[in-house]
Amino acid sequence: MTKYVLVSDNTLLYDYHKFPLLDFLPSAPSHAVPRSAYNFLRGSISPATEGHELRLAPYGLRKLEAALLAGGISRGEIAVAHPDHLGRFIKEDTEIIAVHTMDPFGLGPTTMSYYALFGGKSISPYVRVEWDELISRINALRSGKKAKLIVGGPGVWEYTILSDEIARQKIDYLFQGEADDCAALLFRQVVERSIDPNVFSTSYVTYDDTFHRTTRQHTNFLSRGSSIGPYPKLEDIPDIVGPTTKGMTEVMRGCGIGCDFCEVTLRPLRYYEVDKIAREVEVNVRAGFDYAWMHSDEIFAYKHLPQYVPNQEALVELYTKVMQIKGVSRTNPTHGRISIPAAYPELIEKLSAIGRTGRTNWAGIQVGLETGSEKLAKMHMPAKTLPLKIGVDAGWQEIVWKGVYNFNRHFWRPAFTVQVGQSGETDDDNWETVAMINRLSNSSVNGVPFEFTVTPLYNMPLGRIKARNVEVSLNPSMLAVYYASYRHLAKMAYRNAVASSRGNPVMRAGIASMIGMGGYAMMKAVEHIGRKRGLDLERAKSWGVGNRKNIESWAVINAAM
Repeated sequence: MTKYVLVSDNTLLYDYHKFPLLDFLPSAPSHAVPRSAYNFLRGSISPATEGHELRLAPYGLRKLEAALLAGGISRGEIAVAHPDHLGRFIKEDTEIIAVHTMDPFGLGPTTMSYYALFGGKSISPYVRVEWDELISRINALRSGKKAKLIVGGPGVWEYTILSDEIARQKIDYLFQGEADDCAALLFRQVVERSIDPNVFSTSYVTYDDTFHRTTRQHTNFLSRGSSIGPYPKLEDIPDIVGPTTKGMTEVMRGCGIGCDFCEVTLRPLRYYEVDKIAREVEVNVRAGFDYAWMHSDEIFAYKHLPQYVPNQEALVELYTKVMQIKGVSRTNPTHGRISIPAAYPELIEKLSAIGRTGRTNWAGIQVGLETGSEKLAKMHMPAKTLPLKIGVDAGWQEIVWKGVYNFNRHFWRPAFTVQVGQSGETDDDNWETVAMINRLSNSSVNGVPFEFTVTPLYNMPLGRIKARNVEVSLNPSMLAVYYASYRHLAKMAYRNAVASSRGNPVMRAGIASMIGMGGYAMMKAVEHIGRKRGLDLERAKSWGVGNRKNIESWAVINAAM
């Protein structure tokens, strides 16, 4: 008997044809991208098992599954349901349907950035379209039954903004926080309708525009109570038992860098030991993965030394342990900061040798650059360059350039984010970001153009979202950042679409063609919007690269390293 049905937001399940940039596709506005194009580019969901469950599931859902099992709930009472087979699991005896979400209403940074660019009468990215469709299906299947609907995951905070959606979507509870050590107890108390206020508080945590934390009471929200503390202990976090989407394995939690626009930095740093990490990698290897995708919010902070000096010994041990697992041929982390390859090229060289990077095996890593302005970098993220100091060891843009140079030299391809709309921002700050992007786009290492992507984000203050005042208009300097970003993206899409696509030759040709044309179309769309709003396109194309002296001098410095 399946008492507990675990479900994922579909946008976290598609394979996107294994082309990295397509992971952002669901953030696109539904009125700007035809549904037929979206359905093709999103790819397919992992096949179902013989028991109609997901063969691969998002890491967060696998952690919930492991927590329920560790809490004494039997395997037969839990199903990680494939979305095409929900009707096989949601029955009269189902007690709880638990749904994992990342960005249910499109209020996340990437989706809001598209909204700022394209506008529209309502926020309707594909993440919201798909979420509404999923919740409607679930409610139709549970109609007249006793099953409770619980929503959890990183996207739960969006319901604190759009609280009227809770009743409309017939959600019983939303859980905010980490539940690795208490999920089974939570489910039992929900089923028994006896929530212990000392264990689970009927409240949620929210932040203001400066990330000042407050707690508010709400009968539909549950969070960790005083008797169990704000976070689980490391020893109480169970290993996953089923394979994850993209072979993801968590190596640590928290960041600690302290950027004033990021909630993640408020979470305490906790590191998994390498044996625990290896056990989870082995779960994915048994499912057929030959690579390990190591998740963290800041890989170079793994067991870091004082002043965020990287612990090279610990990182080398981690990489070595993962690569020694039989069946693993490559690995890469999810996130890291740019100062480490700038200051410690020898560390990147060591990790690259262990991870076997090369011209046909690039390591991807997401990096938050956020700005090209030294003023804004010092104001909002002064620790981002640790152990280097901006203006003491080097300028911000020089640190970035050195970092990309040393990443690329060892076949690491960073995926950058930059922001517009930050507090204290001026037009000059945005043009500094344009200059940084253009300089990187026109640089090379060993005769090969720099490999990187850059995604512009609009920094939407939480206060404006809470007030439902999301109408924004990008000024010309903001649009210059968007244009420089998408102009480089079009260049990258054209250059790498064929090599990065997967499948048979016909499928690869089709995907590569759509990606190439899509990159060009996106650039032209931004160009059209920019022209209408007064952007000097010629300036945006050449700003920062009219004189190549700095680029060439930085190249000389790095060549000697």
